[in-house]
Amino acid sequence: MKDLVPQEIEAYAQAHSRQESAVRLALRDETHRTMEYAQMLVGPLEGAFLQMMTQLVGAKRVLEIGMFTGYSALCFAEALPEDGTVVTCEIDEEPAAVARRYVAQTPVGKKIDIRMGPALETMQTLTGPFDLIFIDADKVNYLNYYQRALDLLAPNGVILIDNVLWSGDVLKQPPPDERTAAIQELNRTVANDPRVTSVLVTIRDGVLVVRRRV
Repeated sequence: MKDLVPQEIEAYAQAHSRQESAVRLALRDETHRTMEYAQMLVGPLEGAFLQMMTQLVGAKRVLEIGMFTGYSALCFAEALPEDGTVVTCEIDEEPAAVARRYVAQTPVGKKIDIRMGPALETMQTLTGPFDLIFIDADKVNYLNYYQRALDLLAPNGVILIDNVLWSGDVLKQPPPDERTAAIQELNRTVANDPRVTSVLVTIRDGVLVVRRRV
């Protein structure tokens, strides 16, 4: 993933935002040391953004599509009230095993419900409403995740979709690969969807914030 924001600006913003917990710091360190695709990890600045959105929405139920090693799931769990729940979907057992170890180390881990298997299949088994839905899984299915997320979203809920700038490749025409094309299609669809209003925030690799029109 390319840096869209200069690293010194990113560091300054991170230093002046909500700081990460000790367990998330340890998880981030292990992920970068041991995982092949460590860049998939949500970093501290975006993690602080996720926590702020969780609290602004007043969320009690969060759905996460794509857990990886569990950093963002812990972000949500830390920001939720004591009776809050994070249902998180993951298909790859290797990062899920890392996530389980760290979830077990913290009291907020009891709020995290890990569902293994293809996320679209898991989403079909779930019943809403969810107050916040975070989409950060395989990009080719982004539009499918979005459509199902709308079915599960609470009336005043928010959908957050990660990597919607895709290292700047969304500007390329024609798109260089199917993942870029899928993200471009998602961004166009959301921008023209009369059911919702949205803003694309230039945090890290781009986060699309979506809510129903009122």
